[in-house]
Amino acid sequence: MNTDFKKILKISSLSALLLFIVIFAFFKTKDLMFGVKIKNVNIVDGSKMTEKVIKITGTAKNAINLSLNGRQISIDQKGNFEETISLSKGYNIISIKAKDEFGNNDEKNYQLMY
Repeated sequence: MNTDFKKILKISSLSALLLFIVIFAFFKTKDLMFGVKIKNVNIVDGSKMTEKVIKITGTAKNAINLSLNGRQISIDQKGNFEETISLSKGYNIISIKAKDEFGNNDEKNYQLMY
């Protein structure tokens, strides 16, 4: 009976160690698996704007490069961005592109009327 307890303890310890390694590996590689994501942008696609100058804010999770209408913009350590742009009369397209360190891309396009 004593040897059965030792076997069970050994198997349980090895299982717990393996589980720890798998969880640790997941958290270290989650950015690679999920890639870059642009979220929480404060403009609504297809909306009509009354102001010529608008401030665009949002989050680009895991991004190292971010561009707004082809122009590089800055992001903070958490991936938050804030940029002010001027709209043209009529139909405008706002394009936000993000790239992460592994080469993954995300792009969001918004159509606005002014």
